[in-house]
Amino acid sequence: MDAWKRLGGFIGSHMAFVSPVCVALGVLFPQVDVILHPFVTPFFAFMTFQSALSNTFGNLARTARHPAPMLVSLVLATVAMPVVACALATALFGSDPNLVCGIVLEYCVPVAVVAAMWTNMLGGDPALSLATILVSTVAAPVTIPLTLHVLLGQTVEVDAARMMGEMAVSIALPALVGTAANDLSRGWAARELSPVIAPAAKIALVLVILSNSTGVAPYVRHLTPTLVAVAVFIAAFASCGYALGLLAARALRCPDDQTASMTFLVGMRNISAGAVIAGEYFPGEVMFPVVIGTLFQQVLASLFGSLLRRLRRAGRAGDGHGA
Repeated sequence: MDAWKRLGGFIGSHMAFVSPVCVALGVLFPQVDVILHPFVTPFFAFMTFQSALSNTFGNLARTARHPAPMLVSLVLATVAMPVVACALATALFGSDPNLVCGIVLEYCVPVAVVAAMWTNMLGGDPALSLATILVSTVAAPVTIPLTLHVLLGQTVEVDAARMMGEMAVSIALPALVGTAANDLSRGWAARELSPVIAPAAKIALVLVILSNSTGVAPYVRHLTPTLVAVAVFIAAFASCGYALGLLAARALRCPDDQTASMTFLVGMRNISAGAVIAGEYFPGEVMFPVVIGTLFQQVLASLFGSLLRRLRRAGRAGDGHGA
């Protein structure tokens, strides 16, 4: 059991190395998605369940009573990021409306489910993360078409029933079951069960990164100078999302756990949902800016995770010095 837990600790502490390796393997061997794709939703559900084991219904109530971090995260992710992305993309790639559309779509999809896993690894606030992801996903059938219509004049009818069904399976039910298990066991699930299954959740995260990365393989193999410029823009703008969440948390004077949560909630997007919408409603070129984010999202998450750890250590050292 100790070796199993050490494996989970090794994966968690080396995600800055593990993430790019998984992305590279996904690009080089896209055929692995045939095996992994059917398990992606169960993996998401399992990761959500494990993250929720450290949560309580009391914490959810606290988040509802003090909603400022959640509301700020939602406004930044749902309003500010798409608006700025549209303005910058139009200025840089305005001659190709499909690329502009893809960039805007990338940043108006809901907060990524995997953000809960990252916040859990960084000691974040599970209630804040799960509540924000849930609200973002429930609102997506309205916010995505509205954002595309207001910013681009595009009319899109999102399959709300299917999105709600996927959200229930991968987020709502696992979150409720995990939270209820912790409450009913009077904290035993958080103390005993969560550490035992945490390595499996980290392995699930690795496999999800690998599966999602296979989607960019065709585009990486046929890059043009314009597509390279789009990829660079997506990488830079995605990093700004994490930084914006971190700075917003500092501005609100949030504690360390909420700062970790807001960093990932603002920075991470449900790229799978964006890819589905792009494939169903838009020309093929729209897909590239959406799926290329897969190359950077997890790597940036690991880098900002390392930054959060350093900031936390520096804060504790400062408190100790002051004492």
